[in-house]
Amino acid sequence: MTEQRHRPATRTDPYDEAGTAPARPALRVVHQPDDIDLTAAEAAAGQFLNALGISTASESLHGTPGRMARAYAELFSPRPFDLTTFPNDEGYDELVLARRIPVRSVCEHHLLPFVGTAHVGYLPGARILGLSKLARVVEHFACRPQVQERLTKQVADWLQTQLEPKGVGVVIEAEHSCMTLRGVQATGSSTMTSTLLGLLRSDARSRSEFLALTGAAS
Repeated sequence: MTEQRHRPATRTDPYDEAGTAPARPALRVVHQPDDIDLTAAEAAAGQFLNALGISTASESLHGTPGRMARAYAELFSPRPFDLTTFPNDEGYDELVLARRIPVRSVCEHHLLPFVGTAHVGYLPGARILGLSKLARVVEHFACRPQVQERLTKQVADWLQTQLEPKGVGVVIEAEHSCMTLRGVQATGSSTMTSTLLGLLRSDARSRSEFLALTGAAS
């Protein structure tokens, strides 16, 4: 479950002190998963390993079920953050792009990790976004069982809704261990997905610039 709520900003813009415009409250973004029961998860992990013929009786494996439970709980629990935005006073209308944002998630089909990088950009409207928040949004949607296609679209759609920019683009390139470590064992292969919204989809020049800067056009 994703909970979003506005709360008073911890600091105000200079414009607020001058009395010309009120500060927009920061949006507190929290992903609250269903109740986590680490004790039950540890017991289930032990049963899972034993069912596969892996004994946890040895000293080195005795604590493995607990470590498994805590590791997956961490993978599925993104950190809360404040979506801070600022007025676009200068009317900046060119592309803002954060490249090579680390991505780590878990494939919902095999519960095996996939890792890679995300390129997230937007064409500003009335407000601009704190740059670190682009990485926070990626983490927010990646920390749960996922498929890469959905993750790409969730990041783009959410930014379009919350920021109301003129356009949003998201490109993710990742290596899936469900492909490289099992099954076809396609070592070194990667998967690329993209979502383009607004002018980054409809305007050829903006689209080409974004794809060229992310490397997706090469």
